Amino acid sequence: MKEQIKIRAKNLNFYYTDFLALSEVSLDFFPHQATALIGPSGCGKSTFLRCINRMNDLIPGVRVEGSLCLDGQDIYGPKVDVVEIRRRVGMVFQKPNPFPKTIFENVAYGLRVNGGRDREALSRRVEESLRLSALWDEVKDRLDQSALGLSGGQQQRLCIARALAVRPEVLLMDEPASALDPIATQKIEELIHELKKRFTIIIVTHSMQQAARVSDRTAFFYMGRLIEVGNTETIFTYPRHKQTEDYITGRFG
Repeated sequence: MKEQIKIRAKNLNFYYTDFLALSEVSLDFFPHQATALIGPSGCGKSTFLRCINRMNDLIPGVRVEGSLCLDGQDIYGPKVDVVEIRRRVGMVFQKPNPFPKTIFENVAYGLRVNGGRDREALSRRVEESLRLSALWDEVKDRLDQSALGLSGGQQQRLCIARALAVRPEVLLMDEPASALDPIATQKIEELIHELKKRFTIIIVTHSMQQAARVSDRTAFFYMGRLIEVGNTETIFTYPRHKQTEDYITGRFG
């Protein structure tokens, strides 16, 4: 049985005005798997990640060539609803960025933007999302308190809950644990293992150990190109390209 492809990039080129940031990237992502994007700073990992939910559209002068499909639909096609793409493809950023609102309103924010008004339905979805992000037991008695009073690790899990509340199909994570301490990092990694049972997860990470721990597949980027992609264990044990081997063994990067 052929494995279903959730996201497919084909010959993707991405330009910041005249600068070619991504060159001829072809890469598939599969449901219920976590894929790690690794490579040195400035190699195009985060740029590629932001192509998937069209966050780069917000930057003046950008241009995309090639195709990037979600369930077979090119998300850069002329009739695509970008708001709907961003609902289906959630994103968690490097630093926790809770809104200066209550914990409840942080999670409910996307639902309200999309017209959710029923308090009971909102409460159910908020609880479901906080449970999915392994935060419910820690905050259930203080939902009406400011999210800014949470620890950094809790704030990041709150941001994950906020992304999950609108029920996306894909979750993008741009170095989600880089600003966190080791214990909070471990909680985020455990969470990724649970979440991939329900979502397609794509994570940018600078930590080789983290990529090895959380991902099923790993893609190595270098200078805007995809050098190789494969099963994580294979990439880390028997990389096909010397550049990949040099990077994961710490010879550069």
